[in-house]
Amino acid sequence: MENIINILKSGGTILYPTDTIWGIGCDATNIDAINKIFEIKKREASKSMIILVENDKRLQDLVDVPEIAWEIMDLSEKPVTIIYETAKNLPKELLAEDGSIGIRVVKNDFCKKLICKLNKPLVSTSANLSGFKSPMKFSDISDEIKNAVDFVVEDLEDKVSEFSGSSIIKIWNDSRIKIIRE
Repeated sequence: MENIINILKSGGTILYPTDTIWGIGCDATNIDAINKIFEIKKREASKSMIILVENDKRLQDLVDVPEIAWEIMDLSEKPVTIIYETAKNLPKELLAEDGSIGIRVVKNDFCKKLICKLNKPLVSTSANLSGFKSPMKFSDISDEIKNAVDFVVEDLEDKVSEFSGSSIIKIWNDSRIKIIRE
C-alpha cells in the first residue's frame, strides 16, 4: 500500500480494482496525472471522469450534497455514482463542460483504505481505451493499458466485479434527478 501511495503522491497512475470494474486512477487534485489518464485512454479531454471518496466528510468537502442524494446512497443496493451540479476544490480538468462532477462514496475496503491513506479523492475511470468495453476482470484489460500505467495492483488480479458499473444519477441542487444509468 505504501508503494501505491508514493506513486500517486508523485503524480503517477495506477491500475486497480474498484468497487465496480477495474479502473485507472490517480490523485484527483493532480492536473498532470489527470491529463496522463486522458492520454492513456486516448480519451477526449471534454469527457469528464468520476472520482471516488472514502466517506461522507470528503464528499461534503467537494460538493454541496442535496438531501435526496443521501437517501439514494443509503437505499442503493449497488454502487451509485452521483453527478453533482457544482464542485469545490477540484481541478477544472475533471469537471464536465457544465461544471458538474460525478462522485462515488466507495464501500469496499481496498478503495477506502487507499483513498484514506492518500488523503485525497481518487480518479476512477474504466481501464480500457476510450470506446472499448469496460473490464470486469484483470484479464479483460489490454496490454496497452497495463503497460501505460505506473503501477498495477497485482495482488488483486483475481478480483472479478459483481457489478458491470455503478448506477449513475444526476442530481441538481434543487433536488431534481435524472437517471443516467441504472
